[in-house]
Parts: sequence; structure tokens; C-alpha cells
Amino acid sequence: MALAITLIIWFIIPVPEKVSPQAWHLLAMFVGIIAAIIGKAMPIGALSIIAVACIAVTGVTNDNPNKAISDALSSYSNSLIWLIGISIMISRGILKTGLGARIGYIFIAIFGRHTMGIGYSLAISELLLSPVTPSNTARGGGIMHPIMKAIASSYDSNPEKGTENRMGKYLALVNYHSNPITSAMFITATAPNPLVVNLVAEATHSDIHLSWGTWALCMLLPGLTAILLMPLILYFLYKPEIKSTPNAIAFAKDKLKELGPMTCAEWITLAVFTIMLILWADLPNWIFGLPTVNATTTAFIGLSLLLLTNILTWEDVKAEKGAWDTIIWFGALIMMATFLNKLGLISWFSGVLQTGISNLGMGWLGASILLVLAYMYAHYFFASTTAHITAMFGAFYVAGISLGAPPMLLALIMAAASSIMMSLTHYATGTSPVIFNSGYVTMGEWWKAGFIMSVVNLLIFIFIGGIWWKVLGYW
Repeated sequence: MALAITLIIWFIIPVPEKVSPQAWHLLAMFVGIIAAIIGKAMPIGALSIIAVACIAVTGVTNDNPNKAISDALSSYSNSLIWLIGISIMISRGILKTGLGARIGYIFIAIFGRHTMGIGYSLAISELLLSPVTPSNTARGGGIMHPIMKAIASSYDSNPEKGTENRMGKYLALVNYHSNPITSAMFITATAPNPLVVNLVAEATHSDIHLSWGTWALCMLLPGLTAILLMPLILYFLYKPEIKSTPNAIAFAKDKLKELGPMTCAEWITLAVFTIMLILWADLPNWIFGLPTVNATTTAFIGLSLLLLTNILTWEDVKAEKGAWDTIIWFGALIMMATFLNKLGLISWFSGVLQTGISNLGMGWLGASILLVLAYMYAHYFFASTTAHITAMFGAFYVAGISLGAPPMLLALIMAAASSIMMSLTHYATGTSPVIFNSGYVTMGEWWKAGFIMSVVNLLIFIFIGGIWWKVLGYW
């Protein structure tokens, strides 16, 4: 099917006016790759290798074979790709040392007297882990979900016994819906966020380049608001049968006893993560006027420290297949998006969007809302946030700016929407099938909760975020 789509666009659909044949042929390959990703024809890394080969062979970016392969490989020098790849490797330390599980059990031991308190413990733990865990699947599915299941099982809330309503359904939904919110709050909280940074910089000719600190500061207030409201809203939507949970505190304390005192490895890992957060937030520059350390350099420093202290070994790094996979597919997709922009395809498509929306007689505000809604809810048709962002973000963002939207305001709202859209379906991102397949929530309940939370979160980021960004002077 993906091949058929590529061939139809390449050979059958006429090249539109104002679009070069090279741009149109690149679009054909791009749409084919995205279709293959959505259809899961092959692993995304394998498809990315095929994309690099096709672009180099066809010469759509350059007739010179040597320059064509250089173009096809050009994005692998992009520091944002290595930021995410190295950060995923670093996050392995959280799992290896047990620090992530310890953090979760500590909060449950403090706030676990009620089921809602356990929900907030899961959400807060997810928030604390998110800046240094770029794999939202590892964070929500690998670290937090086993803790959530253990708590639910201790109260005999088990979908196999038909007792999921006791508390498991509620906790599973909180477990999941913490994930999109925290993913929106830090560049390093999910792999596609640096892609958003790259697309915004390209669209504004580098006038806007979202740093780690700027992103974190802008998303802080709306993100915290969303984290505080989400467990409460889900509690009333899917009220658990068991509301008082004094045993959860004892359960968490028993787990902490099993873990024992914090090990030297955990303390070192915590210290390294603290150093990385300080450098990512650029605190030495703000407080002491010291030179800013590049975000990717910080990630390399963190990994180097973990290797020097033997918290991670090179075998651990080599075994982190997700990181190496991310570097491969991320580089290919950024390369294709970059050359679609350079060859004028994005500006052409944005012009088509702009003309269509202008004919509706909307001002920039109405047009921007329409674009954001169309962009976000198109995720019902995507099983990959990366594919969705690569396919749609650039064109929709440029169209919004052309219609008069403040560039920074629209960039931040669309950046938030790029994570909020993970709420919608049970296939929206890697975390969703992990938690959905545990059986606590039916598909209908999942989609209902997803739509409601998507509306709530989007309103929070538009209104509270918009006011916060205005106070900060970003628009």
C-alpha cells in the first residue's frame, strides 16, 4: 500500500504549479514512508534506512551522487538527535539502579492513604522522572505501570477477576494520562519534542529556537495545573469502589524495605541527574554568569559520568536498542522534513492552507484555533506521534504564522498539542498499548477519557498557558 501511494503521487498525480518536480517526488517518498509507519509495514528504523537509500539514489535533493548521499545523511549531525539518543541511554540508569521504583514507592508511602492520593503519587513520580527519561514509554509503561499494577493487585483489583473497578481502572488511567502531560513539559520528556524545536526553528529562519530552559519555564505553570486537575477529573469520571487505602502506605513501606537503604549507585545516579538538570536549566549562567553549556553536551557529560562511575557499562549502552533506533529514524525523518522545506513544498502547502482558511473570513485567533484542532485531532489516524509531527507540524505552523498568529504563542500551543494528542487512543503512542493491554480499561472507556482529557488539557495550555506566556513576555 505504501509503495502504491508513492508511485501514484510520483507518476500519476500532476505536479502542482509553483512546485518543482524534485519537491513533488520527495513528497511522494515522504508520504509513502509515513503510510508505511502508520501501517507498521516494517520497524520505523528499517523504513528510515530505506528512505535514506531512496533519496540518495533518486537524487531528488541533488543531481550529484556524492552530494545526494551527503544530503541523505545530513541530519545525523543534528545535535538534537543525539540529545534524545544519549538521554535515553542515560535513563537506563534509573531502571538499572532501581531509583525510579524507589521514587514511586516513596510518594505512595507519603500520599497513599486514599486511592486519589495514590493517583497523585503516580502523577508526581512521573513528573519527577520526565526531564531525564526521553522515552515516555519507558517512563509510563516500564517504570510506573508495574508499580501501579502492584498496588491494584494488593487490593485484589484484577481485570481477570472482574474487579478492575475497585481501583485498578482509575489508577491505570491516571498512570497513562500523566504521560502526555509530562511529555509536554520538557524537551527531554519524549523523543519527538526536539523535532518540534527543529521545525519551529526552520519555519522562523531560526528567529525562534526553543532552549531546554525556555521550554521548561513556559510549560511549567500549565503543566502543573494539568497534573493537579487530571487525577481529580478521572476520579469523578471513573470513581473507584475502594476510596480509603491505608494498606497502600504499608505496602509501599514494605517495598522500600525490600529495596533497602539507597545504594551508592542510586546516589551517584541522582547526583548525575541533578547536575544535568542544573545545566539544562542554565542555572550557572543565570546565577554566576558562567558560559551556557549546550543541552546535547550536557547529555554527553551525564553519560560520561555514569560510564566513569560504572553505573552504566558500555555493554548497557550498546544494549539500549531504543536509543540507537531513535537516532536512526529521527535522523531520517528530520532530513526529509528539512528538504521538503528547502525545496519549497512546506511553504506551498502552507499557502494552500492559508488560502482555504482565509476564505472563511477568520481572524488569526480563529484560524489558529482551527489549525490546532485539526492538527491535534488528526492523531486519531496516527499510531506514531513522530510520524504525525513530521507530516503536519511544519505546514500547519507556517500557515498559522502567515495568517497573523504570534509565532511564539502558536509554537508553544502546537508543541503542547503534540504531546496532548497522545491522550486520545489506545494506539496513540508506545505507552498506550502497554497500559491498555493490561485490561483495566475498555476501549470505549479509554477513548472517552482520552477525548475529555484532551479537551481539558488543551484548554489549560491555551488559556493558562497563554496568560503565563504573556506574563513572561513571549508574545
